[in-house]
Amino acid sequence: MEDSQIIGLYFARDEAAISETAKKYGAFCRGIAVNILSVEADAEECVNDAYLQAWNSIPPQRPNRLGAWLGRVVRNNAINLWNKKHRKKRYAGMEQLIMELSDCIPSPMTVEREIEEKELTEALNAWLASLPQDDRILFMRRYWNGEMVKELAMEYGVSPNKLAKRMYMLRQNLRTMLVKEGYSL
Repeated sequence: MEDSQIIGLYFARDEAAISETAKKYGAFCRGIAVNILSVEADAEECVNDAYLQAWNSIPPQRPNRLGAWLGRVVRNNAINLWNKKHRKKRYAGMEQLIMELSDCIPSPMTVEREIEEKELTEALNAWLASLPQDDRILFMRRYWNGEMVKELAMEYGVSPNKLAKRMYMLRQNLRTMLVKEGYSL
């Protein structure tokens, strides 16, 4: 079923919207949540919460790309749950992602935080746009979707060490661009 038809079901308040959403995007959403949380039951909770948020938000919202919208909602739910439970040291997935990016993303605690966030977003988008498509997709799959290096390496047909080195080079490239743009790391 097309996204526009699924969104039409939400606008008609037809409960089939949830099942159609789950059928089309369930595995994608579950993958994002599991990669962040590493616990299947908590991932399922985040996905179900995303379906509830979709039900409550559509209408009045009408997402242009339902999959991207749901992915963002699931990712935010998973990060919020991870933050809530992180104090108990239950999750390793998100911690690994944060550690890998920590040396190239500036601290969010600044006086001009809102302006800097907008500028940083623009700089990151420009940097991503400058990458070859394969590197851009790889970077987003690793650091947005939270996919494991081992799984990506298998899919790309390279060793995990070779892919880890490629990811390291991408992070160094990002770091260089950010320093050049004037961000203190």
